[in-house]
Amino acid sequence: MPTQTRVLSPGPTPTSFRAPDGQVLTPPKDWACLPPGDAGLTRRVKAAGPTWTVQEKVGRKMFSRGVWAPAATIAAARAALDAERATPQYAKKQAAAAVRRDREQTEYVGTFRDAVLAFLNFHASHAALADKLATAVTAHATPVGSGTVARTERIPVEERARAAVIAWMRHQTTAYDDMRIARIKGERRAVRRELAERSVRVLEGYRAGRPAAGACPLAKALG
Repeated sequence: MPTQTRVLSPGPTPTSFRAPDGQVLTPPKDWACLPPGDAGLTRRVKAAGPTWTVQEKVGRKMFSRGVWAPAATIAAARAALDAERATPQYAKKQAAAAVRRDREQTEYVGTFRDAVLAFLNFHASHAALADKLATAVTAHATPVGSGTVARTERIPVEERARAAVIAWMRHQTTAYDDMRIARIKGERRAVRRELAERSVRVLEGYRAGRPAAGACPLAKALG
């Protein structure tokens, strides 16, 4: 059935789409595309069904390219949602949700920074440097929408902290951003692994309480 609910990928033209079995489909003439960006509206349109969800995989990530549905369904859902969003009750609900999100974000930033400090575990003589590094990593990694490893919930916060420190050091204390890495499968991963090992050796020196050398890349990066 051409109007059953489907998940498709982009096809050979802007208005054709490819099914998992390779079949190229064209939406009915009375259908329209609802672009991504309004999750509430998208949920309502999908609930009304039928819909075609268009997704495209780029690298390891999956991106939404919109949802196709009867134009009348999209228009009705948009009108109903606009009316709901215009009520004082909705505004109050949104304000309460914003306060809750801000509180949760503040709590998470503190938890993540503590996890970074625990991972660093610098000797007391380097406590000030540990504090500066934890602040820098946390500021970079925790903003909502940053897309960093700190925002994932798939791994424990301790692993997120470790990964965030190593990533920060890769960009701030090595020449990684200026490297020309051969486009060979696994080469970039190998380079990142080598740089991570180098960063761990730097951290181990601070954990052991060894004096920081004048040319230490971490001390230089933190100014």
